[in-house]
Amino acid sequence: MQLHGIHHVTAVTGNARDNFAFYTQTLGMRLVKKTVNQDDVSAYHLFYADGRGSPGTDLTFFEWPLPRERRGTRSIARTGMIVGGEASLRWWEARLKAAGLPLAAAGETDGRPALEFEDPEGQRLCLVADGGGEATAHPWGRSPVPPEHQIRGLGPVTLSVPVLGPTDRVLTTVLNLHPVREFSKGGAAVHAYAMGDGGPGLEIHVAVEPNLTVARQGAGGVHHVAFRTTAADYAAWAAHLEAAGMPSSGPVNRHYFQSLYFREPNGILFEIATDEPGFAVDEPEESLGEKLALPPFLEGRRAGIEAGLKALTTTGRSG
Repeated sequence: MQLHGIHHVTAVTGNARDNFAFYTQTLGMRLVKKTVNQDDVSAYHLFYADGRGSPGTDLTFFEWPLPRERRGTRSIARTGMIVGGEASLRWWEARLKAAGLPLAAAGETDGRPALEFEDPEGQRLCLVADGGGEATAHPWGRSPVPPEHQIRGLGPVTLSVPVLGPTDRVLTTVLNLHPVREFSKGGAAVHAYAMGDGGPGLEIHVAVEPNLTVARQGAGGVHHVAFRTTAADYAAWAAHLEAAGMPSSGPVNRHYFQSLYFREPNGILFEIATDEPGFAVDEPEESLGEKLALPPFLEGRRAGIEAGLKALTTTGRSG
């Protein structure tokens, strides 16, 4: 069995309204699902993606009233976001500078043109130029970002661990990724692992940073990373994790996809999620994200859930 890339990255925000404004207006992503954390319905779960809500393009956020993340190891340290090419990087560098965001000068990371920056809460992001992919890009027609510069997907995702061995074993012997190269960044040795033929959306990078303190979850941090599978392979992955002695959640139905959750030995939360059925299972593609969507088992609690959530805009509209 093979995984098919990054499915989504889920992070934490302390302010859903500001988060919504930044990711839809500054970064130009589409809010494709406005829902709640199914395990904590007091918290928004917001999904930003490309124009269709394609698997592999979702950057999602739980809204929790937490202080800022304490950065450190045993964590997901940076999320890559794929754009079209170096011309897009130059366009984004000017846009992000004008927005007053912390960013490094455009350069290269792992041999690819890249631009590292942070969102207003300190979420660490990186735009990565990938000259291909035009045929599979699905821009959002109402984005303030021109179609040719819109974010096309996620990857690579960078983990920080104090020691490589345990994480390496899970990536290679449990998840069937293969090591492809090593490079140095910020004084740390970084090991790149790929799914399939590799490429930004098919890679996990692991930075070995034994001298850092352990990270503490908070706003501006990442909660987990999910990998893509299909509905046809989902049961086999559940059985495979059990056979490998990897404690997991077992099958979890998230309505928009089926999930399996487990922690690798350095404590980072992984998820395996299906591409199917997708975000259009309960609302038309043309109006994704415009209303609060709830899975069937929460629909009977809609009035109470809606009463506990604040509007994402001052007009009360979600986008």
